[in-house]
Amino acid sequence: MPANMPKRVKYRKAQKGRLRGNASSGNYVAYGEFGLQALEPGRVNARHIEAGRIAATHFLQREGRIYIRIFPHKPISSKPLETRMGKGKGEPDYWTSEVRPGTVLYEIGGVSEDLARSALTRIAHKMPVRTRFVARRHGL
Repeated sequence: MPANMPKRVKYRKAQKGRLRGNASSGNYVAYGEFGLQALEPGRVNARHIEAGRIAATHFLQREGRIYIRIFPHKPISSKPLETRMGKGKGEPDYWTSEVRPGTVLYEIGGVSEDLARSALTRIAHKMPVRTRFVARRHGL
């Protein structure tokens, strides 16, 4: 069973769609003190999310708290290799989260800024999109 996927969905297969515009929600640090924000649109796979979580947890050694702000809701289907054209849409292969510029991917709280920066840098190396380090804006 995949690492991270919805418990149940209304439709098994989804269309591709387009990623246009910036994130209108989930674009500020809400839970922790520091966050990792996407700078370009893209798809973040369930495996990428889990790899980032493991990297940060291992680095922080049970210190502070990590918040994952994205979830892979979208199924990506693929056809088997050496299959001829036609014969319908392929079966769901993996689950992904569609990320727009400005989306906060991860947040960290309860640790110092330099420790959070190091942990989020380790996460950023696992991500398929360019990211930046952001701090919480007090006084919203």
